[in-house]
Amino acid sequence: MKKSLAFILSFFFLSCSFSQEVKNAYIRKPAFGISFFFNDYLTPSRIRTTSLSSVIANKQKAKIKEMDPGIAITYFKGLANHIDLAATFAGSFVKYAAGTNSDVNDQFLSEGDVSLNFKLFPEKYWVTPYAVLGAGISKYGPHYGAFIPTGIGLKVNLFDEAHIFMNSQYRIPVTPTTASYHFMHTIGIAGIIGK
Repeated sequence: MKKSLAFILSFFFLSCSFSQEVKNAYIRKPAFGISFFFNDYLTPSRIRTTSLSSVIANKQKAKIKEMDPGIAITYFKGLANHIDLAATFAGSFVKYAAGTNSDVNDQFLSEGDVSLNFKLFPEKYWVTPYAVLGAGISKYGPHYGAFIPTGIGLKVNLFDEAHIFMNSQYRIPVTPTTASYHFMHTIGIAGIIGK
């Protein structure tokens, strides 16, 4: 009786630990990435003055030369098969009026955000589209602000060691007097850290 009970218990614990390994096998490993991005303030301004359909119909989307480039670093960590955490710090020189100053100045904009990436597929697939939702803070000259990053992205797995990621975010200001509506278009590469 004791041997049967011990066998059943050991089988139960073994199956539980095996199923846990299989379940967690497709969670994203911690990764550190660097990316290049463009801030687009012009297109959201045109959309808010007219409408999205008008901007698309009249081909008034901002060109790359009208956007402000920057560099970002990001830390990724899987929370579940379909949810990843992404913490990003970005910096760029931009021109827009912020705070009580109505003059457009060319100053350094630093932004930090923490967001969740809601993936369509788990890590076992080579290509994974995802949606982004988070919260962030910014500093432009002496002005601090808060914003909500929302958007979509695509992750390409490179042999389970690294990945290329691309996303477009619409950054909605929570503090509209110190932050502006803008798009952030990003492309980068990240590598697995740790074991």
